[in-house]
Amino acid sequence: MTVQNILVLGSGTMGNGIAQVCAQSGFDVALVDVSDEILERALSTIQSNLARMVKSGKLSNDAVPQVLARIKPSSNLRAVAEQADLVIEAVPELMDLKKKIFAELDSVCRPDAILASNTSELSITSIASATKRPERVIGMHWFNPAPVMRLIEIVRGLLTSDEVVREVEEISHKFGKETVHAKDSQGFIVSRALVAFKNECIRILEEGVATKEDIDKAIKLGLNHPMGPFELCDYTGLDIDLHASEGLLETLGERFRPPQLLRQMAEAGLLGRKSGKGFYRYNK
Repeated sequence: MTVQNILVLGSGTMGNGIAQVCAQSGFDVALVDVSDEILERALSTIQSNLARMVKSGKLSNDAVPQVLARIKPSSNLRAVAEQADLVIEAVPELMDLKKKIFAELDSVCRPDAILASNTSELSITSIASATKRPERVIGMHWFNPAPVMRLIEIVRGLLTSDEVVREVEEISHKFGKETVHAKDSQGFIVSRALVAFKNECIRILEEGVATKEDIDKAIKLGLNHPMGPFELCDYTGLDIDLHASEGLLETLGERFRPPQLLRQMAEAGLLGRKSGKGFYRYNK
């Protein structure tokens, strides 16, 4: 099939970034969320991102109106679902929520539409079980920020067809992204490795081996990472990190048990940038 119309479900940090990439790549995008107010904030974020790209010389000023014109916001999923060739779901990492959404997508989208989840760790096979088309359900894990990060992790469910894998790989390349393939195992490649890495860095801090500032500096200069682990925790959100650790703990065992400090900070509401304070302080 030829993909031209893309539906992005969820307009938060990942969803609006994915919609921006799709529109910049020449695709028509329906951006769907539960309210017009949320969608207005998403469009404002996209406009700000595009303005920064113009300022840095990565996008021409004339291209901005064309990109924005390709994005159609909607709070009515049923009204836009029929046109979708590809759906990319980008809602919170809650299995019950994703299953509910995929069951609804299955009922309102065309039978040939591909249903992709941006989940960073949850089972694609389990998500697909909520539909009558598991062969057309696939994992399409983007990275934050979506317009900048070059990777898409393609995750094949137990029943995902070869055709759908090929189509998603092709369209990922049209987005200007590189791809890797992972089996449907909790955390896939990147999330599994990243959770273990961040947890170990938190343990190094707990044990008093070094300060958070020196650990961040050591990782950035010694491993050439653009952000230190504590800067990264604050960027993604400590609640997200805790949730990911607990999911991997349940599936893969004790080596993914979240450090006590991570749990305490998340429970205290010290979530990072979004709360104004995590491992560091921020001006909200």
